[in-house]
Amino acid sequence: MQTSPIEVQKALKNIDYPVNKKQLIEHAKKHDASREVIEVLEDLPDKEYANAADVSKEFGGK
Repeated sequence: MQTSPIEVQKALKNIDYPVNKKQLIEHAKKHDASREVIEVLEDLPDKEYANAADVSKEFGGK
């Protein structure tokens, strides 16, 4: 099953940027993100993300 950029951004609501990949995953898990969203975040490059647009750009609707 695929997930949408909207679902990913919902899981990251209220996160304080900048964050790294590990922080994105931890935040999503704390906010009961779906398994699909967690998998998408785990597939992102291991780097720092300055804002939600950075995450969306890397995600690209996988």
